[in-house]
Amino acid sequence: MAHNKRHAAAASAVNRARSYPLDEAIRLVKSNARAKFDETVELSMNLGIDPRHADQMVRGLISLPNGTGKTLRIGVFARGPKAEEAKAAGADVVGAEDLAELVQGGTIQFDRCIATPDMMALVGRLGKILGPRGLMPNPKLGTVTMDVKGAVTAAKGGQVEFRAEKAGIIHAGIGKASFDEAKLVENARALVDAVQKARPAGAKGTYVQKVALSSSMGPGVRVDVASLAG
Repeated sequence: MAHNKRHAAAASAVNRARSYPLDEAIRLVKSNARAKFDETVELSMNLGIDPRHADQMVRGLISLPNGTGKTLRIGVFARGPKAEEAKAAGADVVGAEDLAELVQGGTIQFDRCIATPDMMALVGRLGKILGPRGLMPNPKLGTVTMDVKGAVTAAKGGQVEFRAEKAGIIHAGIGKASFDEAKLVENARALVDAVQKARPAGAKGTYVQKVALSSSMGPGVRVDVASLAG
């Protein structure tokens, strides 16, 4: 009941019919984040694409300038010196066949998966498990690489993966409600810029159609798309 009252009070402070300038939208989201934990601030973008077509898929990685406030668990498929490099860089789970067995058994102890190229024959067999969870390593995203140290460090340092869902919507966390307003503005603009740069050649018409911000437990706030350019 208390949560419902809080949510109703927060929702009443937001004009659903209005699109707010980015800085004002973030101010509203921060003021409405009243849960007992540090809520994640999430940005959602409706794109003018049809991701069912391969030439209209939007996916990428961006290192947010102020991090995300969240620590990702990193799993690395590697052997020998590269496995040691991954451990030294702070990877949470490192292995080869042993790690593959864990994954096949349903134990997935990571939020991002990195692999050296020579491990992809092994990792490929896990596609039906890792793929639907968005965890499959991908050379285009820098998660299939010999630079294991760089990939682990980037992931631990606030790197965010964005990926268009079936309806052409991207959801990504841009920080915590406790973040300074200016840092959230900077992170939001960095993410939007990365999505803009990832625009597929097959996308026609208006690319960024709607943008909204919300905290984990708070109401959504529509953002004026023109205000995102900075």
